[in-house]
Amino acid sequence: MFRRNLARPLAALCLFLSPAVQADIVELLPRIKPAVVGVGSQHPLRSPRARLSGTGFVVADGRHVVTNAHVPPTLLETEKGETLAVMLRGPNGEEVRRAEKVMSDPEHDLLLLKIEGAPLPALKLGNSDRAREGQSLYFTGYPIGAVLGLYPATHHAGLAAVAPIYSPVASVRSLTPRLIRQANKPFLIFQLDATAYPGNSGSPLYDAESGEVMAVINAVFVKGSKESVLKDPSGISYAIPVNYVRELLESAGIAP
Repeated sequence: MFRRNLARPLAALCLFLSPAVQADIVELLPRIKPAVVGVGSQHPLRSPRARLSGTGFVVADGRHVVTNAHVPPTLLETEKGETLAVMLRGPNGEEVRRAEKVMSDPEHDLLLLKIEGAPLPALKLGNSDRAREGQSLYFTGYPIGAVLGLYPATHHAGLAAVAPIYSPVASVRSLTPRLIRQANKPFLIFQLDATAYPGNSGSPLYDAESGEVMAVINAVFVKGSKESVLKDPSGISYAIPVNYVRELLESAGIAP
C-alpha cells in the first residue's frame, strides 16, 4: 500500500537509563503511539495510492494534527484527486484519512492539519520553557517512512542545548532570505544528542516521565544555517519548542 523506499540503516542506539526511566517509557508508549501518524498525500491514480513524507501527532480535540510545514507535498494534483492525508494503524489495520491545512507558521516550520473521521487519541502539550539541558526525552515517528509499514519507531534523546536558531555567517555573500529573517527574529530551539532522519520531521519530542510534548522534531530546518559547514551530520538533531505549537493552536482558535 505504501511506497517502499531504500534507506540508510539506522545506527544502533545504546541507552544507559535508570530502571525507573526505562519503566516510564515502556508504560508511556502504548499511550503515545496511537497519537503518532504519518503525513503525506493520497492519489487515486497512483500506485501505491498513499505516500508518506513525514510524521505528525494528534492534538487538541483528536481531529487536529501538528507537523512541520515542510513535510506535506508542496504541489498536489488536485485536478486528478490528490489530497493531503494522514496514515495510521487502527484497530482494522492501516488506515488513510483525508486532511486539510488549517494554519501554517512558516517562521517556525509548523503546520496544523484537520483530519476526517472519528477523533484519535491526542497528546498533551507541555511547557517548553520548563525544559532543562540534560533532560531525558524521547521522540516517536517514521525515520525511514513506511518502508516497514506503519510501525513508528521510538528513540531516546538528551537535551544537549537550548540555543538561538540563528548563527552569524562568514560573509555577506552567504546570506539568504531565510537567514536574514532569522537574524531579525531569532528564537530558541532544542539541540538534541540524537540522530533524526527526514521521515522524523514532525515527530513529537516528549518528556520521559510525563509523556508531555516538549518540542517538534525538525530534521532539516537548521541545515543551511548552523550546519552549513557540515555534510550529513551525525548524532545532532533539532526540535522546535512546543510553546510555538500552543501559539499556532491559539491563533487557529483551538484549545491546546
